Amino acid sequence: MHKNIALLLVLLFGGLSLSAQQYAISEDNIRRDLTMLASDEMKGRGTGTPEEFRAAQYIADQFKAAGLAPKGDNGMWFHHFGFQKSGNPHGAMDFSAPHVYSQNVAGYLDNGATHTIVIGAHYDHLGLGHDHNSLDANPEGKIHNGADDNASGTAGVIELARYFAQNGVTEKHNFLFLCFSGEELGLIGSKKYTDYPTIDLSTVSFMINMDMIGRLNEEKRLVVGGVGTAPDFVPLLNGLKTDDLSFKLDSAGIGPSDHTSFYLKNIPVLFFFTGQHSDYHKPSDDVEKVNFPGQVKILGLAVKIIEQLDAQPKLVFQETKTKKEDTPSFKVTLGIMPDYTWEGEGVHVDGVTDGKPASVAGIVKDDIIIGLGEYPVINIQDYMKALSKFKKGDTTQVKVKRGKEEKTMPVTF
Repeated sequence: MHKNIALLLVLLFGGLSLSAQQYAISEDNIRRDLTMLASDEMKGRGTGTPEEFRAAQYIADQFKAAGLAPKGDNGMWFHHFGFQKSGNPHGAMDFSAPHVYSQNVAGYLDNGATHTIVIGAHYDHLGLGHDHNSLDANPEGKIHNGADDNASGTAGVIELARYFAQNGVTEKHNFLFLCFSGEELGLIGSKKYTDYPTIDLSTVSFMINMDMIGRLNEEKRLVVGGVGTAPDFVPLLNGLKTDDLSFKLDSAGIGPSDHTSFYLKNIPVLFFFTGQHSDYHKPSDDVEKVNFPGQVKILGLAVKIIEQLDAQPKLVFQETKTKKEDTPSFKVTLGIMPDYTWEGEGVHVDGVTDGKPASVAGIVKDDIIIGLGEYPVINIQDYMKALSKFKKGDTTQVKVKRGKEEKTMPVTF
């Protein structure tokens, strides 16, 4: 009798002990990582800067400590890339400009599974305001710490790496944790990764991208993009709504962050975003304004999504329509996704939105736009300037290179 009671107590307390050892999403760890990445010593993590490399090394160190394996180039943590960038984004491309070299950070959790889940975020920001993307009146020389954009998402990737590596909650998927550079200059790091991946992208079931998840508001509403890219997403998310977290769903797979690069490779994507704010792309985007308890809730949602989809077969990809965006600089849009890593003349088309003027005109993926109306298009800046000359209802000609041929076709905005 006493032996049975003793055994029961051992089982009971053993169960409690095992439960207590389960890793829980840690606000303290998120705060520590985010504070380090958004510190003044990182000088805004400008693409290709020594400070950005320090941030990359910090991420790699955290991945290693979590128990991940390196999944960059040649068994290293880093996936290197280079690109050419004009010193003046408002002028013609300077083809003599030096290349910028940077790196994505890649960590892998190998569960011996057939399919893989990708969790990603960009870790670069605006540095000292030299890249002309700052919305500050006088940005030059000011540290843009980018606490929300996107130290918040990067800290989220690191924390989810800890969670899934330490808990071992799934053996039905592998995990690839990616932190991208060059997002602020045009999704460059994620584009380079998907063009030159270190895993077979056909094995990826879906990708979760976190960009600016540090400002959950009083309504506790999270914008979740990409929900139309797989039939499973909407019913799943509708079932996860609670009083602690509600969602604004956006079906589009193409958007202003790195999930776009994966969507364009026919991979289902989800995009987490807590919304725009007055500190966006300004030096005032600092750590003290981050809602850390809100970020814990968002990462908890990511865990629930992954755990519920873990038992499902590989998700089925769906193409989506792109959400119309109002851009103050333009009255019209052509409806293409430019390839910002293209280094030749013209604008390389990386994607075309159904029903938009480009699609109606017959422009297809991999066309190179070299003229719009009377305006030659040598680079992305020429393209944007040409677009600004037209209004809704205007008809003009668009000139493209398709392979070795040149084609001219009418387009109506």
